[in-house]
Amino acid sequence: MTFRFSIFIFLFIFFLVFGCSTPSWFPIKKGPPHKAKMKELLNKEVVIIDREEYVKVSNPRASEGGGQPKYLYIPVDDYLSKRETFSSSGIPRQTLEKESPVSMKPSLSATEKEVLSPSPLISPLPGLKRKVVITYFDDRTIAADEVLGDWLSEKLIKEVERRSSRILFIDYPMIKEFLQKRGIPLTDLETSKSLHLLNEVFGIHALVFGQLSGPYVFITKGVKDQEGTASAIIKIEMRLVDTLSGKTLKTFSANNPIFATKEKGSFPQERAKVKAIDLTLSDLGKILSRELDGLDWFCRVTKVEGEEVYLNAGRLTGLKVGDVMEVVRPGEKSEVKGKIRISALFGLDASWGRLIDGKQPDMDDILKPAKREGA
Repeated sequence: MTFRFSIFIFLFIFFLVFGCSTPSWFPIKKGPPHKAKMKELLNKEVVIIDREEYVKVSNPRASEGGGQPKYLYIPVDDYLSKRETFSSSGIPRQTLEKESPVSMKPSLSATEKEVLSPSPLISPLPGLKRKVVITYFDDRTIAADEVLGDWLSEKLIKEVERRSSRILFIDYPMIKEFLQKRGIPLTDLETSKSLHLLNEVFGIHALVFGQLSGPYVFITKGVKDQEGTASAIIKIEMRLVDTLSGKTLKTFSANNPIFATKEKGSFPQERAKVKAIDLTLSDLGKILSRELDGLDWFCRVTKVEGEEVYLNAGRLTGLKVGDVMEVVRPGEKSEVKGKIRISALFGLDASWGRLIDGKQPDMDDILKPAKREGA
């Protein structure tokens, strides 16, 4: 009797211990559902957003147009519990209708409207950098924060710099001060006179103008949910303007998926806003860096003294002594007037060279990297 009682006590303690916790040495460990079922996610793209995982699935309604996103991002737990509904056969209509109308707008894949595509130049000098100015974004939100547009443009610069080493950003406050000293208001920044001046003095290739709407915050509360869940959405529109032609090369527009910004706990509204901004800027930064890398590189003649030709590009831009430049007239892409070899670099970002072939350049001429023989 005593032996049976001892066995009973042992088994009771054994199951009590393993019911409350699992030792580290035990072969079957309790973990997140997605880790226990990784085989079901082998052929799926899992995206981590602020330490939460989402499965990327095709949106069957994308072909309907009307701003439908190409993909949807479903929380891993929801996907695993209802993966049949997210199969290739399509997502049930009622599932899509439960989504917030705002979340069905274009999300991580930004919509692009091409006005005039820049013809990418396969440069003989791949290390040359394009000079770009990102202006402070205009905020169209009611009761807008005056500094939000400034902060967003600075974050976008960091995002592009993280993706590309071929862009040299010019400080926007310095540009504003430069124009103000010459009596040029910022409202005239896009005029041909201002663009030509910025290109001539600073060697700027393009300007980026932006407008933002939001971030808008939404609070949802359940029956037993006292604090509620905060979600946010922001829309950012941008234009890429060429300083040489004064034309808009491209326009971009993007907003974040609202369901990817859900936040609870302390300061949920502010954390949801930050997540919405980060998601949108990450997408725009990827597209913008690709477009800026494809800009046609050129620099300008600033002065001609005898055989010496001075340029508004140098060390910072990536020029090196011995580089050969072709002299062309703006708007006459096929006609090469002559060639100049860089003799010296000086100042912050300037250089000078000598004519080695053709005619001496004029003040309005531009220079491009000379094509290699056979290119």
